[in-house]
Amino acid sequence: MRFLPSIFLIFYLISSCKKQPTTWEQELVSPIASDTIDLSNFYNDSTLVSVIPGSLNLDLSRTILNIGINDVVKIPDTTISQVFSPTLNINNVQPGSQFVNSIEEHPLALGDVILKKAILSSGSINLKVFNPLNTGVIFTIEMPGVTQGGVNLTHEFSVPAGSIASPSSAVTSFDISNYELDLTAQSGLNYNKLQSRLSIKTDPNGPVTNVTTNHDFTFQAKLTDLKLSYAKGYFGSATISDTSQFTVPYLSNIVSGSIDIPSSDIQFKIENGMKLAMRAALTYAKNTNSQGNSVFLSSSLMNNPILLNAALGSWNNIAPSSSILNFTPSNSNMEQYVENLGGNQELGYQLQLNPWGNISGSTDEIFPNSRIKLKVCTQMPMTIGSDGLTLRDTFNLSLSQNSSKSHLTSGIIKLKASNAFPFAVSPVLYLANEAGDILFTVIGDAQISSSEMGVINPQTGLKEKSSTVQFYLSEEIITQLSSIKKVIAELRVDSPDINTGANIPVSIPYGAYVSVKLSAIMQSKIVY
Repeated sequence: MRFLPSIFLIFYLISSCKKQPTTWEQELVSPIASDTIDLSNFYNDSTLVSVIPGSLNLDLSRTILNIGINDVVKIPDTTISQVFSPTLNINNVQPGSQFVNSIEEHPLALGDVILKKAILSSGSINLKVFNPLNTGVIFTIEMPGVTQGGVNLTHEFSVPAGSIASPSSAVTSFDISNYELDLTAQSGLNYNKLQSRLSIKTDPNGPVTNVTTNHDFTFQAKLTDLKLSYAKGYFGSATISDTSQFTVPYLSNIVSGSIDIPSSDIQFKIENGMKLAMRAALTYAKNTNSQGNSVFLSSSLMNNPILLNAALGSWNNIAPSSSILNFTPSNSNMEQYVENLGGNQELGYQLQLNPWGNISGSTDEIFPNSRIKLKVCTQMPMTIGSDGLTLRDTFNLSLSQNSSKSHLTSGIIKLKASNAFPFAVSPVLYLANEAGDILFTVIGDAQISSSEMGVINPQTGLKEKSSTVQFYLSEEIITQLSSIKKVIAELRVDSPDINTGANIPVSIPYGAYVSVKLSAIMQSKIVY
């Protein structure tokens, strides 16, 4: 309805300074808009599928859930520290003397997850060292098992002199994306363990000093925002329960009426692209229409767990395992569910990883392309019986005029349509104020007739029917033009049998369209 404001702007308002205005009546005729509407205006190309020549299916397939490695394995922000403290006082330490602490292991808090190896897709590390000695110290920080290109993460600091009471410090941060983590520690048999080694050398150009048991040389590493691209181990037996919501376009605009859709199935497909066993269940499915009426999908398949094996392959050759829940009119209330015309869809699901525990010996793997997906797969024949199906939409309008100057007095909006859809449409316009209160109802003087009442267009091969509908705008409507802030367009859609008039199921042909031309015939009073 974006063309409506132009109806009232088709003439030029002329002002005058004369004390006694001159007036005359004039009829103005003007085109407003023309357009062609086909099914691509309502759905994208991938939603409409041509199954046989001249026949269409509505494909409502979509992915409801799509989770990967970082939804399953999370490494929390972690701070590790290592302290070197001599067990004996060391006197007369010469410049350039070196002290090396042994490798220490630091556990990660991962709950029941056993993580042996991982590759980081992103993350950062903050390193900080503290020097309590009265001479400069060179710290070398090494983290065995945290590697890039087979080389351990290593960083060297030169830290000025400090004191036991007030140690000097140095800090640095850097990106550790694409680093590999070997968390099996020194034995190669452990898990969830980071390692660190601290080496200390006194400043080669500094003084001779003494190192006592009161000197604590400290190193801290804080790992933050770690995201994984690969993981190997056992990823626990956590249960993931959630709901997913999505909308079906334009169903939310239906305010009354009913449709008859041929029996069709809805399949829910669960894919497991991770190399671990999984148990899954749909807990509920619900749709709610524009009147607030909800229908739950009822079937013995609901809350019935299914088991999925681990995926096969690796890296770019992952072959997911999958299972399909097929809801049909014979095992569910599918027809009632679909014909509720619920624009708002809600789906509950539950997933459990490793329902039998750690049966793989901690050799499960998740790769960059590993995904767990829940998909809705359905195609509905575009054969629809419509009985008073009413669609409604609201558009804002802001117009005014001065009756003491040139202004409109009444008019007609004329709609010419060439319809290739097998539906008859009865249009009504409601003119409302800012609060939505309806001030005027403007009923079209005719229907847009069904294409079944027309003849075949040799150029398109489709039946077409031409119609003309007129909307009369009275003088009272024009007088209250400034109060009209909203236009509510309502379309009642029927699929009548051309012989009996009763509504019957009809097939929407491939390429169906309706072309419309709008024009206005306005009565105006010219004042100057």
